[in-house]
Amino acid sequence: MTGVRGVRGASVEIPTADGVADAYLARPDDGVAHPAVLLYMDAFGLRPPLEKMADRLAAAGYTVLVPNVFYRHGRAPVTELPEFIDPARRPEIFQQLRPIMDSLTPEPAMRDAGAYLDWLAACPHAIGAPIGIAGYCMGARLALRTAGAYPERVAAVAGFHGGGLATDAPDSPHLVAERVTAELYFGHADQDPGMTAEQIGLLERTLVAAGVRHRGEVYAGALHGYTQVDTSSYDARADARHRAALLDLLGRALRPV
Repeated sequence: MTGVRGVRGASVEIPTADGVADAYLARPDDGVAHPAVLLYMDAFGLRPPLEKMADRLAAAGYTVLVPNVFYRHGRAPVTELPEFIDPARRPEIFQQLRPIMDSLTPEPAMRDAGAYLDWLAACPHAIGAPIGIAGYCMGARLALRTAGAYPERVAAVAGFHGGGLATDAPDSPHLVAERVTAELYFGHADQDPGMTAEQIGLLERTLVAAGVRHRGEVYAGALHGYTQVDTSSYDARADARHRAALLDLLGRALRPV
């Protein structure tokens, strides 16, 4: 059991083409299969506060899988993290994480995504398809890419304080828009140098041109990482807004049991 009443959490392992990804699974403890949500972590990775986020989502009627997407570098946490993360005071944390993040290029990331989706499809606690995806920070990029790589298996994607979603790079995440059939929601932080107003505009224009059902909102005053309670960027008001938006999207797309 978890700290959330009626929710069961467990560590699980997911076979992939490149090894085994450790992950956390949260689900209602009622013996019923529920709609599946793939929760993509932020750069700080799979850790207790992220597990609690999954627990709260499970309490709303979903089976939630949170994989350690950095599994090639070891089990979570792949770097030592303090209980409270303040990158301004601990710049070495990002110095350690940056090469790990950079090593997760789109091709292996989408191979992994297929493994996560296959695992959920076989999970007796999940209604395996279509699924919803929630992504945070770098996880928002993974979420959008997954919607483009597996359009028939993804019904909804929500990305929060995602950086680099629309750039001039030849493999920018926004370029998958023409393949996306899911409904999308993005909660941008207006104090996020990794997702400028120009990039938000490019993402919006691209989604409109591709005919993708979507909504993008800018959270005024919010910093990059505003949902992460164990970081100096946390914003309780923006976090509550994100939870409401996520549940609204998932409720329309997946209809929780």
